[in-house]
Amino acid sequence: MAKKLEVLGEAAKYDRCNYSNFNVDNFLSEKIPGIYNATGGNGCTVPLFKVLMTNKCSNDCRYCINHNKHKFDRVEFSPEEVTSIFLDYYNNRYVEGLFLTSGMPGDAESSMEDMVEVARKLRMEHGYKGYIHLKILPGTSYDLLKRAMTLADRVSINMEAATPDSFEELSSTKNYQTDIIRRMKWIKRLNDRNRDLAPSGQTTQFIVGATSETDEEILKRVEWLYKKIGIKRSYFSQFHALKDTPMEKHEEPHPKRTSRLYQADHLVNSYGFKLEELVFEDGGNMQVDKDPKYCAALSNMDKFPVEVNEASYRELLRVPGVGKLSARRIVELRKRGVRFSRLNELKELGVVVNRAEPFIKLQRSYQTTLGF
Repeated sequence: MAKKLEVLGEAAKYDRCNYSNFNVDNFLSEKIPGIYNATGGNGCTVPLFKVLMTNKCSNDCRYCINHNKHKFDRVEFSPEEVTSIFLDYYNNRYVEGLFLTSGMPGDAESSMEDMVEVARKLRMEHGYKGYIHLKILPGTSYDLLKRAMTLADRVSINMEAATPDSFEELSSTKNYQTDIIRRMKWIKRLNDRNRDLAPSGQTTQFIVGATSETDEEILKRVEWLYKKIGIKRSYFSQFHALKDTPMEKHEEPHPKRTSRLYQADHLVNSYGFKLEELVFEDGGNMQVDKDPKYCAALSNMDKFPVEVNEASYRELLRVPGVGKLSARRIVELRKRGVRFSRLNELKELGVVVNRAEPFIKLQRSYQTTLGF
């Protein structure tokens, strides 16, 4: 069982449950296999037991090491084995939650049944009340998906690509509309009817750089997912040309591309930016060497510099170097009659002043000029 844990714990690293960039140091497989440190939105680190039920798979995802034509040792856990390992880790305080995913050796139902059975055993037989994230397999039936949602805190289904054409480039054994989007809509419908079903909502993941789709196409799909599907977060997984996959000779994307997508996604999802405010080059991608918020400000210099002592909260959020917390502090202090006249005063509130300087005024005084 130790060997299976090593293999399936390592294989699970490509499924994201962490909004930050992939860091191999998060996986403690050399010490305790299958433990992954996920960072939540509040910055806290939460150790999860993250594992595949099996690396057997009938799908032909061209980027994936587990694709159906790869000849290598295939292993699988039984629900009883996963339950036992998790409880051992949990009782010894190695982990605080479970992220469970799986390959799909046959039809989606049998593989999904095994994952749901793990969650059922933990909840019903062992009284576990902590965090469970279940990966929904493409093609899962409505009834089984609902059962998964009654047991899990969060569910997710990987969208992988922003457009149907790109999705078809990645796999011929899954259907974009029926296997992915229809299941996402089912999750939303069930959660809308009963907020106790998967109360932490659903997430998804994109493979970035495996096809020619652009940042603009990806972010348009993400925006649609937030508005129409109500997903809680999108994850961007950089494509890696893995040996023994059909795409092992495919060019990998710039290593900063996923970081820029995370930043742009955060601007839209958390800062209230509209997609039209972001700057895309002629090819539809963002500049990898510049923060998208900085690029957006440069393209709208008619709106800058803003007077810190008069700007609205929304206007302050558009200033590079000003975050939600520092913008809120500025507005709150102004309501108490505070007037700002020195950059150091802003620095004490959390403003990154060397980034903000070209875009602000203090007491009608322009701070600096852009170096271009």
